[in-house]
Amino acid sequence: MILAHGGAASTGGPEAFLPAVVLGLTAAAAGSYAVLARRQARRHGSWSGWRTVSFVTGAGLLGMALVPALSPFPAGDFRGHMLQHLLIGMYAPLLLVMGAPATLLLRTLPPRHGRVLGRLLHVAPLRVVTHPVTALVLNLGGLLVLYLTPLYVATTQRPVLHHLVHLHFLVAGYLFAHAIAGPDPAPRRPSVTARLVVLGVAVTGHAVLSQLLYAGALVQVPVSAVELRGAGELMYYGGDIAELLLALAMLTTWRRPRAAGRRHLAAGRQATAQW
Repeated sequence: MILAHGGAASTGGPEAFLPAVVLGLTAAAAGSYAVLARRQARRHGSWSGWRTVSFVTGAGLLGMALVPALSPFPAGDFRGHMLQHLLIGMYAPLLLVMGAPATLLLRTLPPRHGRVLGRLLHVAPLRVVTHPVTALVLNLGGLLVLYLTPLYVATTQRPVLHHLVHLHFLVAGYLFAHAIAGPDPAPRRPSVTARLVVLGVAVTGHAVLSQLLYAGALVQVPVSAVELRGAGELMYYGGDIAELLLALAMLTTWRRPRAAGRRHLAAGRQATAQW
């Protein structure tokens, strides 16, 4: 099931190495994060071990989604594809986001490089793609296009396209989790109420799409009814749990003790001054 489903198989071309490349990059990211986090904790004693656990676990879930032997479903089973989607597009991104990798970089980079990264976080295109509504369109809209158009069938016939679709879900899932609950700097982040509304739309959209899959209505996924129902149930219950965790993550970043909030604000002002 290495980034393949519905009969998609490796052709032995360059695309056959893409999962291995992703695994290597994932392992490198987790290792680099752990090194930077340990260095930050040793020098300043101020980095949360929970953030390190979150990021490394997210990288591990992403890696698990790329290892066929770890799938509980046969190769090509649509339920395996849906489980893979949940790991790549929802659970792994949430854990990666809660690791606050940009904040860690800002704290460990030399001031000159930190200012460059700070300016990058404020550029207009990045503000657009990290807005909750944009992230919602990329996330939920990508699912609708995949399952309600011939795109899914095309991904089973073209491995490179399949890899690109999963890359899209990873990036879109990360952007959505960051826009809703990310602890990293987010210029002009909308209010909690606005983010709750966007999250509610995402919950509703996932629920409707999961019901369509379960019923086999409107979707263009040529698999058995058993696989469709199983995938629909996975999306419904697995998506609900992921979105509940996202809502809880948003509350933990919003409802801070007053003193902790003042420390966070002071740290933010200091980082802004460096930018």
